[in-house]
Amino acid sequence: MEPEMEDKTLELMVSTRVCVEKHFPVCSQDFRPTFICPQVSNGPLTGSRKRPSEGNYEKEKDVCIQLFDQWSEADQVEFVEHLISHMCHYQHGHINSYLKPMLQRDFITALPAQGLDHIAENILSFLDARSLCSAELVCKEWQRVISEGMLWKKLIERMVRTDPLWKGLSERHQWEKYLFKNRTTEVPPNSYYRSLYPKIIQDIETIEANWRCGRHNLQRIQCRSENSKGVYCLQYDDEKIISGLRDNSIKIWDKQTLECLKILTGHTGSVLCLQYDERVIVTGSSDSTVRVWDVNSGEVLNTLIHHNEAVLHLRFCNGLMVTCSKDRSIAVWDMASPTDISLRRVLVGHRAAVNVVDFDDKYIVSASGDRTIKVWSTSTCEFVRTLNGHKRGIACLQYRDRLVVSGSSDNTIRLWDIECGACLRVLEGHEELVRCIRFDNKRIVSGAYDGKIKVWDLQAALDPRAPASTLCLRTLVEHSGRVFRLQFDEFQIISSSHDDTILIWDFLNVSTNGQTEGRSPSRTYTYISR
Repeated sequence: MEPEMEDKTLELMVSTRVCVEKHFPVCSQDFRPTFICPQVSNGPLTGSRKRPSEGNYEKEKDVCIQLFDQWSEADQVEFVEHLISHMCHYQHGHINSYLKPMLQRDFITALPAQGLDHIAENILSFLDARSLCSAELVCKEWQRVISEGMLWKKLIERMVRTDPLWKGLSERHQWEKYLFKNRTTEVPPNSYYRSLYPKIIQDIETIEANWRCGRHNLQRIQCRSENSKGVYCLQYDDEKIISGLRDNSIKIWDKQTLECLKILTGHTGSVLCLQYDERVIVTGSSDSTVRVWDVNSGEVLNTLIHHNEAVLHLRFCNGLMVTCSKDRSIAVWDMASPTDISLRRVLVGHRAAVNVVDFDDKYIVSASGDRTIKVWSTSTCEFVRTLNGHKRGIACLQYRDRLVVSGSSDNTIRLWDIECGACLRVLEGHEELVRCIRFDNKRIVSGAYDGKIKVWDLQAALDPRAPASTLCLRTLVEHSGRVFRLQFDEFQIISSSHDDTILIWDFLNVSTNGQTEGRSPSRTYTYISR
């Protein structure tokens, strides 16, 4: 600073120190506090004083301010920093309370004024529904940004992208046609999406309550044929159900009308397992073969002859297929195309029939009548570890991420951590062999030879503190024979049984009186082969 400025600074500091010594004697010794200060008030620094001014405070304050006002902004900042460093914690608290509201800025209002509406919209687009409701009430400008930015539409779109339940509802209730369209297309106003959101939440709560209470609409497909009884396997999508039967056939059903669309024949034994995608159906049979069919025409594209006994289960994905057999082996196949499938490796290690396999990019998991689950490396096909715990043979399992869920003829379901091999929980409730099991992020659904389907709370089952009595949410009893296979999603369970039926348990389209609007509560379609 210039000499003249240094003189003014010295003069102001002397005046300030005199003022501090007079009015804050506890801090005058080297400007350091010598006692524990009382609680800082939240009032402004220049607010009403609790005591009258002492001595010449007002006059000296005016002199200080006059000198202060003559300095540059940089000099003022430097001086205030120096002054604050000589104050006690109690005074810092007062200053902080005074500065805090001064430093607050309504950036959501300020950004549009600078032509930056898109930034304000982007910031608010990360809010959840409750926060978005609160933001609408801040002021008219915030409400305008939310409305013109179509932020309720963006919130719903985000939920549809990330949550299968929201996606399913958008398709079934047909409001997905109003989503994922840019502003140049004709779309409803923000108010439409604002009123749609609570309706979606109500639908979700109703579906969850239906699952908990077992409220459902039941549809039944009778698959009777003259020489057999039993539906061993199935898979479905929104249009069709494909089932494998004990009578050696594969039947394709229209999911809406429940009519049989097509029958595929060629196996000389019962169809025990199947999987399909948009191109092919792959089936395994007690005739020891694996057949590949064109999903549209039903033509046989390939027949794989490798296993010596019945093919009990199979899975395929991303050019890899794994099959398992009563011959105790597991076969790993490379699927270049439906007609170009070659054997990569045979995995041997189980001491009884291998009843089920599942895999992802990291592990192949197999379960056997020898009471063990074995884990293999997908890339190298090398053995990794064995999961021990079931008291009898294992009939079914599903594997995803770190979790394996298995069902056994010891009547129990076990949850496993695949990485360490630990059994996380044992679920008890079925009275006979647990034949099929599936799980998602919320539920485990199991079917057993006792004819019952049980719905379990997955998250509670993973919590070691949850009492065992709270884990089974509902038991569904409609099948009159053993439950062989089931699949489910957020809205329904589809199951098949030794009683020769396929049941569709619909938890979405359930009215308060137990009947579905536009449909009878239970509808049966019977197919009799000629």
